[in-house]
Amino acid sequence: MADEKTADEQMPESAQARPKVVRVLVVPPGDEFVPDALPVEAERPREPLDVRGEEDTRPTRPLEVLDEASRHPAPLVVLDEASRPTRPLEVLDEASRHPAPLEVRTSPEPDGAEPDGAPAHPPCVVDCALYIDGVRQPGYRHYAEAFAAARESHNGFVWLGVHEPTEEEFAEIAETFGLHPLAVEDAVKAHQRPKLERYSDMTFVVLKTARYCDHDELTVTSEVVETGDVMLFIGAEYVVSVRHKDACRLVGVRAELDERADLLRHGPWAVFHGITDNIVDRYEEVVQAIEDDIDEVENGVFSRQATDVQRIYHLRRELLEFKRAVVPLGRPLEMLVSGQVPSVPLEIQRYIRDIADHQQRVTDSVAGFDDLLTSILQADLAQIGIQQNNDMRKISSWVAIAAVPTMIAGVYGMNFEHMPELHWRYGYGVVLLLMATVCGGLYRGFRRSGWL
Repeated sequence: MADEKTADEQMPESAQARPKVVRVLVVPPGDEFVPDALPVEAERPREPLDVRGEEDTRPTRPLEVLDEASRHPAPLVVLDEASRPTRPLEVLDEASRHPAPLEVRTSPEPDGAEPDGAPAHPPCVVDCALYIDGVRQPGYRHYAEAFAAARESHNGFVWLGVHEPTEEEFAEIAETFGLHPLAVEDAVKAHQRPKLERYSDMTFVVLKTARYCDHDELTVTSEVVETGDVMLFIGAEYVVSVRHKDACRLVGVRAELDERADLLRHGPWAVFHGITDNIVDRYEEVVQAIEDDIDEVENGVFSRQATDVQRIYHLRRELLEFKRAVVPLGRPLEMLVSGQVPSVPLEIQRYIRDIADHQQRVTDSVAGFDDLLTSILQADLAQIGIQQNNDMRKISSWVAIAAVPTMIAGVYGMNFEHMPELHWRYGYGVVLLLMATVCGGLYRGFRRSGWL
């Protein structure tokens, strides 16, 4: 290596600036590698090399390997991980002549990616997966194909995730899974109260999502709580989740559940547990954040800092919106825990009971916050009333003090001829002294009484 470095240093700068020629040597298994025998030379392509897997049949420009003798292009075949040769493709640097292994691999197609020729999902579909015995099956499947496979399997179901579908997009999905038209209408229009409805062999559940919006300072225009909707169609072999708005994304929920095969073996209701548990956990995060905002407002009310009543009222309105999302959820959870829905497995009922406990704690906190904000609002209004009374007393005190010199000046300002004090030599000084004495006495009296 020392000789090679010396040779490079002795080369002229123009030669060093030239790009090095890279040769590609393909060594079949069992053959010996001979550095001096380089049968082919690879010219650097002018377009980016596009390496794709076997299953990808999209047209691409192959890397052309030129035979040194014939100069006829021959396509370079790139093998995937399963069929690649025992010895890696070796790249020889022209200067060093030392082989360096170059591994060319093709990554497998990710689950859920749509291969060419397969029926496409509507744009509203986020993800579709088939689960058998709690394990997600790899590969892409159209939701109709996955639903058919789930019905044929012993313990399988389909989880189809949909985001803000239109009536046209959701019509085909509803027909495939046999969803009730009334539930489909609620799922498309959204803005529903949390509820649970049963339609023969299908259960329709509406959940309200909530997310706290971070802000530097609570103002009248600040959005405190963002809400959304998640609708679940739950059947024996399927669960269709419809999400509106971005208050609670379900990507993380699906990733967590994919690692819980023991839970997913219980069927579609395990998905209900995972989604509801995540939503209620978000509720608790919102409660903690709102509590901090209420503490900030409360400190401002009972300090000498100016407090905006509209700000308190705005926070109370945001809390009311959050309350509408949390409180009605208690009834559906109670129905599931009490066994009023026979399709819920007993093990899942135990998990739902834990969710119901968390939801009840959030409900109690929201009720406490509502009462506290009402008290803070009333206290702030009382503080404003007291401040106004103090201001009125100060104004009244100064008016009374100013009335004395005004009255005296008004008396002596009358143009009567027979007013002895007008011609008195010391009259002017005595009147001024009288005004100052009376005003000083009034000021002292108002100060002692707390009016000034």
